[in-house]
This record gives sequence, structure tokens and C-alpha cells, in this order.
Amino acid sequence: MNNISSDRRADVTPHAAALIEGLRDIGYSLETAVSDIIDNSITAGAHRVHVLTETYSGEPYIAILDDGIGMSEDELVAAMRPGSKNPLSNREAPDLGRFGLGMKSASFSQCRRLTVVSRKAGRTCAAIWDLDEVATRNEWAVQLPSDTVGIPAIDRLGPVGTLVVWQKLDRLAGGYTDNPAKRAEVINQRISESEWHLRLVFHRFMETANPLRILLNGRIFRPLDPFAQKNPATIADPEEKLVIGGRQIEIQSFTLPHHKQIGKADWDDIGGPDGHLRSQGFYLYRGKRLILYGTWFGLCRQSELTKLSRVRIDIPNSMDADWKIDVKKSSAQLPPVVRDRLRKVIERIQVGSKRTYSKRGSKLVDSERLPMWIRIQAGGEIRYRPNIEHPIFADFVNGIPVELRRGFFNCIALIGASLPIETLHADMAGAAEQIVPDRVDEDTLVQAVQSILSVLLSSGNDIQKIMSMMKDVDPFRSAWDDTRRIIEATIKLRGKK
Repeated sequence: MNNISSDRRADVTPHAAALIEGLRDIGYSLETAVSDIIDNSITAGAHRVHVLTETYSGEPYIAILDDGIGMSEDELVAAMRPGSKNPLSNREAPDLGRFGLGMKSASFSQCRRLTVVSRKAGRTCAAIWDLDEVATRNEWAVQLPSDTVGIPAIDRLGPVGTLVVWQKLDRLAGGYTDNPAKRAEVINQRISESEWHLRLVFHRFMETANPLRILLNGRIFRPLDPFAQKNPATIADPEEKLVIGGRQIEIQSFTLPHHKQIGKADWDDIGGPDGHLRSQGFYLYRGKRLILYGTWFGLCRQSELTKLSRVRIDIPNSMDADWKIDVKKSSAQLPPVVRDRLRKVIERIQVGSKRTYSKRGSKLVDSERLPMWIRIQAGGEIRYRPNIEHPIFADFVNGIPVELRRGFFNCIALIGASLPIETLHADMAGAAEQIVPDRVDEDTLVQAVQSILSVLLSSGNDIQKIMSMMKDVDPFRSAWDDTRRIIEATIKLRGKK
């Protein structure tokens, strides 16, 4: 191997103005940027984190205030230094940091002026990064104001804690720099959209015996458990432990309740803005902080039948490099050594999700439950066909002239052959829970109930058995109170005859 002479050297210290502008474009969104600031609050032992906003003034701002241990001036200056910690250094278990870039890069992604005020041991210190000043002076230097008067929300800082203030919100204004009302509307919308993310990412810190409280302008956030563990219909598998290189990974699988077993508000909340189809998969936590969710890491495809499947993975912060955790702490890659284990987990949990849907769907075509449709599977194809032996059809046919019966059955067959397969498939893949049976009017429901009772009672069936069968199928299931009323009235009328 040839030795290369290194007698001469050149200074390649990056230009402050150029590099610090580049830090703005790592890829943070507002919610991931705020999350990064809250990470620091948690590491500092905070119990309450306030997100404070003022969007209608001429100088709008967003502030994140905590009651953590605070920082001395030396600690604050170190925290304001880009790359303040080596990502290869060992960290304490509660430390949610990674590269020592989070607070700076997250803040710069949203604003051009970052002010941090911290109070510790009765002393207050402040430091400011102003990107306009950096552009002018081209120096790696922060301002250290001796007076904190005039800093937004400074009056909210307690005996100990840290206040992070974002001003010059150029990335959040939506281009409405000369329209304060529209600018405020855009910023408020972005902040509102961030709430769901924060409730999800930090839900485990908010659910402990001594919980973290996150508040937006005084309104406290409710934790959002993506596994719906308080719902009795949720299926939780036993926790598994995987030890790799002396470091432990914890894995637990969950099957969410069918949407009929959970309130609509809770169902929509758990599904989030992207819906349940895109929210299925692995939920990766680092130190109980959610890093990534809604992915199968390429091990399988997202599907409607598996959308109730969710898998919690807990890794320690010592495995950041193995999982390739990024600066934003919002993406990761699956280590090959874990891949085989997770593939087995997927196979098992997907069976549970499919069973939940298949079991419910099978009731609709169960020959013992008055199916209006029958399911035929043959030759690699699945067909759905109206059940011409259904009591409603049978009772109607008995009441029409023989010469009209062929035409009636032809109409029924055409309905079955015209089932909008492509449209149903598209709707089921997008939002199956929004598909509901059409409502029928009173006259139609009365005729259907009376026809079924006439046929089944004459065949010797018990009324309780008949009601049990009817309660599982539409249109009776979705209008059960009316159906039961009609049944009782019909039975009462038959008893008088």
C-alpha cells in the first residue's frame, strides 16, 4: 500500500451561513420538529410541557416550555452548538437524543430565529441563533443576551425549566407574509394537524403512573394508544424478547377490535389521518418514544384483511446504528438479524386479523343465518349470488302467478351478475368501515319480517331462534329496534287469529 504524503493541510471549516441554511432542509415537518424539542424536555426530567402559540400578531411565534432541570449558561451554549454530542457515544437510558443536532435542525426547519432561555439553581441564561445575523456575519456564534425582557412567554418560565421560542416563522407562513389573517389561519391549521402526532408519539410517557402532561395553549392532550389496549375486544399476544449482542428487543403483537366493537370516534382516532389501512404494521419505539409506525418493513403488503394487525417493537437507544435511526427520529431500517423473527410474527398476527374479518363476514353467508347472498368458491374464483331460497323470495314467489316467476328469477340473477366488484374493491381497500348497508323504509321492513316469520314459523322454528338468526343479518341487524317491534306486533297479531 502506498503511503500518501500529508505534509500540507488546508482549512475546510464549513461556512456558517451555508451550512446552517442546509440544516433547515433535513426533512422535518412541524410535528416531527416539535417532537424533537419535547424529546429534550423528557430527557431533562420534565413533567409538564406547554406548547404556546401566538399567530395573529405581527411577529407570530411558537414556544415550547418545560419544567425540567434546566441548564447553566455553559450547558446552554453547548446545547446550541450543532453536533453537540457524538452519535457514537453511549447515552443514558432516558436520553432521547441522538446526534446533538435535534434542537437546532428541528428549530431551523421551521423558523429563522431560535431563542432558548433556561433557569437552573436560581440563575437564568439565554442564547439566540438568528439566521439572518449568521448570513451577515458568517460566524458560528450565538447571541447571549443579558436581559430576557421582551422574549415571548418568558413570564411562563418557572423556578426551573427551559423555554424554546421560534420566531420568524418563514417556513410556516404558507407564503402569506403580507396577509396576517391568512398566515395565522395556515399556521393554526398546521399546529392543529400536529396534535394527533404528538398524542401518538409520546403516549407511553403520558400513560405512566407519574405521567408527562403535554398542553397546547392550556388544553391538555389525551394519550393515543395505537393498540387500543383498554378495549376488551383487543387481542394481545404474549410479549417476546430477542437478545442481540447483549441488547434486548421486546416484541408484542396486537389485533385491534373490529370497527363494530369500538366507538366510531375512537376508531377514527386510532386510524389517524391516513386511516387504518396505512396504520397497520410495526410500531417501533426507542426508549418508549415512537419512532416509526405503519410499515411492514417490506416483509409483506398492507391489505384490508390485515389492517387490524399492529406489532410493538421496543429497542434501546444503544441500537440506533443497527436500526439506522435518522436525525429526525422518524425513520429506521430493519436489521437483517431481526428480519426472520419478525417474519414469523407477521405470519401469526395476520392470521388473527384475517380471522376477525372472516369470522364476521362468514355470518353473512352462513346457511344457518338466513343469508340474502350465498358465497360460491370454485376454480380459483369467488362469486356472490342472491339466495333465491331465502324466505323473502320464497314467500313472494308463492304469491305471484306462475307465468311471472321466470321473469322474477331472471331479475334476481341479473342483480347478482351486476354486482359492482371493482367499485366495492376500491371502497373496501380505502375505507371499509365507511361502507354501510342501505336503509329500507317501514313498508319494506314489515314485508321482509312478515315473510320470514311466515316461512320459518310454519317450518316449526322457535321464535327465539328466528330472532337470533335475523339479528345477525341486514337489513334487520342495522334496524334491529324496528325489526323487533315488527316481530312482536306480528306475533301478537298471529296469536289473535
